[in-house]
Amino acid sequence: MSTSTSSGPSSALPEGHYTNVGAEWPLKFRAHYFGISTYSTYGCRVEYAGRVRADEPADRLQSSSEAPGSRYPDNMTAGAGPIGNFPPPAKVTWRSKDGTALQAEIDIGEIFKDGVIRHHVAREDALDPASSGTPGIILEVNDRTINVYMRAMIALKKPRFADRPHSDFRDDLIKVFSRTY
Repeated sequence: MSTSTSSGPSSALPEGHYTNVGAEWPLKFRAHYFGISTYSTYGCRVEYAGRVRADEPADRLQSSSEAPGSRYPDNMTAGAGPIGNFPPPAKVTWRSKDGTALQAEIDIGEIFKDGVIRHHVAREDALDPASSGTPGIILEVNDRTINVYMRAMIALKKPRFADRPHSDFRDDLIKVFSRTY
């Protein structure tokens, strides 16, 4: 498995702050972080927002999504950014586990054209501000399938678990797109 690394802010960011202080619901975002996770692929290369975000060896099979065990898919994160919404589609080239050469363009802007942050928190349970307004978008290439997820930390008014005072947030990974090639 491969995960993208952090990078500095993009020069294409919109002006203003990104928090959702006093925001109307549904919560919206104007920038995002980006991450790549690859499983059971050879030579996966992903270009997004003017940069190569993944460029893996063509001769080495990435581990299976079963390798992280029960942590999959929750082990995936997004650390590159913030990236202003939305650059041209991500260009993905890779070989599947059986060696088939594949390519795809994944239009993150089209997938998230409504600009809504995906989460599982009711408005009455959320603090204000509920979110930073910069969720993570994760592109997973898993053998012949590409999945796109969103992860956004949403602050809660009270802890989810009474015995864990620092459980006052949700950070759910939500699948919003999937296509098999």
